[in-house]
Amino acid sequence: MSAHGTVRIGISGWTYKGWRGVFYPKELPQKRELAFAAETFRTIEINGTFYSLQRPSSYAKWASATPEGFVLAVKGSRFITHMRRLRNVRTPLANYLASGVLRLEEKLGPFLWQFPPNFGFNHDVLDEFLTMLPGTTEAAAELAAEHDDRLKSRAFLEPSGNYRLRHAVEIRHPSFVTPEFVSLLRRHRVALVCADTVEWPRLLDVTADFLYLRLHGSEQLYASGYSARALDIWAHRIAAWAQGGEARDCPVSSRAVPEGEYASAARPPKRARRDVYVYFDNDAKVRAPFDAKALCLRVERLLGGSGGNV
Repeated sequence: MSAHGTVRIGISGWTYKGWRGVFYPKELPQKRELAFAAETFRTIEINGTFYSLQRPSSYAKWASATPEGFVLAVKGSRFITHMRRLRNVRTPLANYLASGVLRLEEKLGPFLWQFPPNFGFNHDVLDEFLTMLPGTTEAAAELAAEHDDRLKSRAFLEPSGNYRLRHAVEIRHPSFVTPEFVSLLRRHRVALVCADTVEWPRLLDVTADFLYLRLHGSEQLYASGYSARALDIWAHRIAAWAQGGEARDCPVSSRAVPEGEYASAARPPKRARRDVYVYFDNDAKVRAPFDAKALCLRVERLLGGSGGNV
């Protein structure tokens, strides 16, 4: 058995006009971009699911375009997080789950639930939502069966197997910086997204048996790249997490992991290993794929394996 969890480093989205001729070969057909990116990385975050309900055929196409062992993280619907703000969302969640996400089958990775910047911490509202989230594909299919008539002719409710589901939440309001929030996530075994951004809280608390990182840009949101020093620090943090530890356990200078970046002083239960998912979202200047490749090499050197995807 490996001495560390699986580390998957990839990109957030893959359809960007500015990437053509830079990351993607100039003559590559647009319909081949996902397959090309999947040859470089072992995970990609699907963002289109945030804006609208997709169709089962789209999920099936994405699954077939990626190789065996590939994982697609799926961003949750903004109708649930931004418009309904987690209130009265059972039917919208059923619709979302019925829209075809289960067609990804074993390639279905974590769900990302991103909260808006003006959405503050409310224990009861969040607790109700986290309780509702399905922990397996069978549970997801049962909830998806509650979809309304809008999905009547296009629902997909038949997963090929019973796979475990993982969920992660990304916060953007300072009221979440509280031990109560961390405790709630740990009780539900939901990961707190470590979001590297200059605009919103960046927390390093471990709340589940996996980590979910979104690297938005070290200095400018969605645009700035990462220096060699910054990538070294993230690589050491990832190695520490993958080996069951915390970022504060990694052998880098103490300045790299300020204690203020923890909402709770309580440490998580010890584990031998944790899986780590990392997505670069600094896509505006075509930095994401190249920063992801550079981080892969650094993690590989620390943990062994292939390109950090161990």
